[in-house]
Amino acid sequence: MRSKNQPANKEKPFKLIKVFSLTSLALVFAGTIVISGLNIRWARHIQLEKSKEYARVLVENLNHQVFQQFIVPTVLKFRGTELRKKEQFEWMDKVVRSTLYSFDIKTVNIYGMKDIISYSYDKNLIGKKNIGGTGYAHAIKGKSYFKLVQTGNFWEILLGIPKESKLVTFASLKPGKLFMPATDTNTPPPVLGVVEIVQDITKAYRSIFRYQVLIIITSALVMTTLFLIMFYVVRNGEKIIEKRAREQLMLKEELTRAKHLSSLGEMTAGISHEIRNPLGIIRSSAELLNKQMATLAPDNKIPAVIVEEATRLDNIISDFLNYARPKIPNRLAGHIDKIIEKIIAFLSPELEAGGHTVSLRVQEDLPEVFVDVDMLHQAFLNIMINAMQAMPDGGNIEIIVRTEGEKIRIQFDNEGRPIDAENLEKIWEPFFTTKDTGTGLGLGIVQNIIQAHDGRIRIENIAEKGVRVLVTLPIS
Repeated sequence: MRSKNQPANKEKPFKLIKVFSLTSLALVFAGTIVISGLNIRWARHIQLEKSKEYARVLVENLNHQVFQQFIVPTVLKFRGTELRKKEQFEWMDKVVRSTLYSFDIKTVNIYGMKDIISYSYDKNLIGKKNIGGTGYAHAIKGKSYFKLVQTGNFWEILLGIPKESKLVTFASLKPGKLFMPATDTNTPPPVLGVVEIVQDITKAYRSIFRYQVLIIITSALVMTTLFLIMFYVVRNGEKIIEKRAREQLMLKEELTRAKHLSSLGEMTAGISHEIRNPLGIIRSSAELLNKQMATLAPDNKIPAVIVEEATRLDNIISDFLNYARPKIPNRLAGHIDKIIEKIIAFLSPELEAGGHTVSLRVQEDLPEVFVDVDMLHQAFLNIMINAMQAMPDGGNIEIIVRTEGEKIRIQFDNEGRPIDAENLEKIWEPFFTTKDTGTGLGLGIVQNIIQAHDGRIRIENIAEKGVRVLVTLPIS
């Protein structure tokens, strides 16, 4: 149970880093949106102040032009101003429109001292009373008044894209310094009326909205890019951590296995020393007794049984020694196909007796490999015997030998019953076997031999039918 939990424990710190990183990225993105919103609010404020200043300049210019080009000439010509007269109204209208030409001004109203509209772009408003409201009340006292008017639904106003945005400005109508007495420099000019202008600033606000959208899209793209980079880094980090956790677990398992084999080797060496000498005496005595009984009591098979069982016990001890104390390969140049052909020839009587056939396919110009021929002979022999035992009623064993990059691939396919899924991971464990006889060390010995040659061995079920044993060995 401990080995299963160890990788998870190793991954926990990295998962905390992953959560922290992604959370930080989300907070940074949210902060960017908030800062963008504040910037847009600041931009709107700047735009509004700019429009107010623009309106002040327009009113001052209009004030100057009205006095210079209308009031003074009218007073000199008509002894007073009466906008109710068509000639004076058209004169005034010409002055106002020429002054505000090319400016995006929707409405101009000029009020008298009693909140009565004396002049307007809209002739229907001329003569109207008491419609100046708060703006007129401020302007008549000499103070400018500004009001932002926006029209649209709730969401248009909230998102900053109203259908229409207007800045209404009320300012005092006063004579310029040129029309004041030269001796009276400290007295402020008198208020002669009120000017109301309505500025259309819809385009400016829509430009700000486009700027807002551009900022949000840019922020989203930057954050998305950062997220993808972070996701890639975190994902790779996860894979590295998982790989290292697996490697560490495998290393611990190998270390445990090595300790187990070391203990087993010491125990086996002691047992083999204590058992093999008396066992050899028992087998020699039984063989001698068997020869004598052949003439005295031919029907007595007991000595032969003793010889057979002593031999089997000696083989078991040899398996223990081979598994617990793997040999170091004595590498010499050799050919894999020659080793397999020798095994097929050696097993030909058993193959024929069991109804087994062998199909051997070898790649042309197969390179030499530096291997211990005797050790590989033992490994491939065990694989072949296992394949025969997996097909008690006979069948075909297909062997394919070919190069694969810098390696040689040896593939053994048989038509036997597939291995149960739960047993595929156990087949490499010492003493595990599904057979009625055997020590369960055969595949372990094969694995030790292949790994001693820096190779790999894998066993898997074939999709159609049977089992595949795949061995790869380095060429160099």
